[in-house]
Amino acid sequence: MARRTRRASATALLTAGVVAATLLAACTDATAPSTPAATSSIAPSVAGDGSSTTTGTTSPGPTWPSARATQEENARPGDPSWGDGLAEPPSKQVEGFAGRASVTPGQPVSLYVRSSAGPVVVKAYRVGWYAGAGARLVWTSPPLSAVSQPAPVLEPATRTWSASGWTPSSSLPTADWPPGDYVLKLQATSGVANLVPLTVRATSVRDAVVLVNGNTTWHAYNHWGGTSLYRGATGFADRAYAVSLDRPIDYGFGTGDFFGNEAPLGRLAEKLGLPVAYVTNTDLHADPSLLDGARAVISLGHDEYYSQAMWDALVRARDQQGTNLAFLGANAMYRHIRLGPTPIGPDRLETDYKDAGLDPMTATHPAEATSQWRQPPMPRPESVVTGVYYQCNPVKADMVVAQPDAWLLAGTGLKPGDRLASLVGSEYDQVTPSVPTPRPIEVLFHSPVTCTGHHQFSDAAYYTTASGAGVFASGTSSWICGLVLECTFHQPDQRLVDTVTTVTTTLLKAFAAGPAGKDHPARDNLDRLGITTATIRDMTK
Repeated sequence: MARRTRRASATALLTAGVVAATLLAACTDATAPSTPAATSSIAPSVAGDGSSTTTGTTSPGPTWPSARATQEENARPGDPSWGDGLAEPPSKQVEGFAGRASVTPGQPVSLYVRSSAGPVVVKAYRVGWYAGAGARLVWTSPPLSAVSQPAPVLEPATRTWSASGWTPSSSLPTADWPPGDYVLKLQATSGVANLVPLTVRATSVRDAVVLVNGNTTWHAYNHWGGTSLYRGATGFADRAYAVSLDRPIDYGFGTGDFFGNEAPLGRLAEKLGLPVAYVTNTDLHADPSLLDGARAVISLGHDEYYSQAMWDALVRARDQQGTNLAFLGANAMYRHIRLGPTPIGPDRLETDYKDAGLDPMTATHPAEATSQWRQPPMPRPESVVTGVYYQCNPVKADMVVAQPDAWLLAGTGLKPGDRLASLVGSEYDQVTPSVPTPRPIEVLFHSPVTCTGHHQFSDAAYYTTASGAGVFASGTSSWICGLVLECTFHQPDQRLVDTVTTVTTTLLKAFAAGPAGKDHPARDNLDRLGITTATIRDMTK
């Protein structure tokens, strides 16, 4: 798999993750696809010595999460130069990682930086709408000189590469950082730069639309050092059985799938002024009460790797408090993982053998064996949560309208049989009645596809539950790509972008209001569409 090195504009950055994810799909095995803090009233400025300063007075900001907080934050001036100096694949001259995947405002976080290009300045950008600028500069460091680091270490038993022996180069002061998705730009005096992702989460997500950063999936595909959960030096056979979060990410400008599969949705939610909150997969794992009071949880474009605790968090929120769920990708919740500690911190070692027969845990704790969720020793297919079932990749096909009067399609002007060109792929999901499937379930788009010579369908579907929760699944890995005109998976098509944006806006606004199933119960249409065990089969068997 080759990636093209190039300088990147902010616009290109927004689609880079989609390009990377599409390429990564080709590397997979045969069974798979790939209390609220105060905020400063003004933006920080950089003093002559490079240190971060703030002029004027500081006043408490609005409570996060809230619509007012989102709106006031995005009214601040953005910085469209935030993507300057970056290249894909990321530079190896300057690279780093954060000692925590996420923090609450005021929590310090160690930053580990290695540079062969001299001292490094770190700029922290909060990613959002900002009138189209895409990010706002929140903090700038003085030049960091502690940037020489030892070589990474390999754990032979699991083929795990780790940089946990690196020394922290800086401790980031996050007290005045409003919650959100951040990229830490590491830039040497030569101009070469790289990014490190960091999530700043609110202390509560009550009444929020929660966007989940898929960091366990980012790291599963990360080949830094020499192995990922997909390949080693020769291919799948010598892949890692566990990967460490204690290392830089070697794709997506150092941020994995963030820019292509996540950032466009966050930018839209903030443009709409919704009460948004941000968390990571590892936060879902660590805190069973994390989603208490959440209005909705949004799984983004590539959200494949789930632990039991992550799975339980979504089910509990859906069933006990009517929290809406949306899966805006395909192949979500497919891989069963375990999380463990590293020398740097908890939940930073991600284990996935992809084969229960290889996993030592199978003999003693079979429920934690890391096969696919749908496979023995204890099959639990993702469809019981998502409503849809991963089938195959790669495909590229039109998305075809099946239920134009569905509430989610209001305002689109779509008619039966209308097509959204090339919106399905490279991975797709299908409503598959032969596996556990929630009912009632309403299929909005029922799109013919051909994968490995087999004729099937990709389904975008919506189901509702007794708790009032509404659950939507797009059935395609390129849904979020469809929000971006410059996305390389589909041809530039303003009608497609307008349609996907309209449907997503309707979804986000309704889900932000509370249990969507109360006002919008699903209307089961499987019989009308001929979706039965006789017509639809599981291609993965």
